[in-house]
Amino acid sequence: MTLRAGVLAVQGDVSEHGAAIERAAAAHDQTAEVVEIRESGLVPDCDVLLLPGGESTTISRLIHREGIADEIEAHVEAGKPVLATCAGLIVSATDAQDDRVDTLNVIDVSVERNAFGRQKDSFEAPLDVEGLDDPFPAVFIRAPVIDYVGPDVEVLATWDDRPVAVRDGPVVGTSFHPELTEDPRIHDLAFFDSVES
Repeated sequence: MTLRAGVLAVQGDVSEHGAAIERAAAAHDQTAEVVEIRESGLVPDCDVLLLPGGESTTISRLIHREGIADEIEAHVEAGKPVLATCAGLIVSATDAQDDRVDTLNVIDVSVERNAFGRQKDSFEAPLDVEGLDDPFPAVFIRAPVIDYVGPDVEVLATWDDRPVAVRDGPVVGTSFHPELTEDPRIHDLAFFDSVES
């Protein structure tokens, strides 16, 4: 089976996410065809989507201007998996606490941008994640904090008593950058549990 994985290629770690989904697929004896999404019309043909980090106001503006936002919302409504990381989490939230970010409302959380500090405050931490046997080496870079979680949202991981990974239906959101490690388990958790079930 070949998985068609769309990576929003407006900003962020596009190639790193592509490599991570390829590693996760290989662990399941599958292949992944990575599609870089910069315009509308590509999302409907994707099995899974990745919404990388970057600058949330820029990402939000571009996906709405290009008509990609409506396609992402339809993808989620169809129950297809999404992994939204860092700024992708902010854009996916119901509340970004920033009027400049027109969110997708696909994860019922409120998010505070850059809450873990600026670029110089970036850090790595071993994270206990629901569904993973061993800690995940999470990389936090200008990471957002989830400060409200809706009643139907599952918290997958916390750091410093604050949620940093959540699942809302087919959407997994993380404050950290799982693509910046060689460990594909977050991509596996987001996609293959859903795809294979």
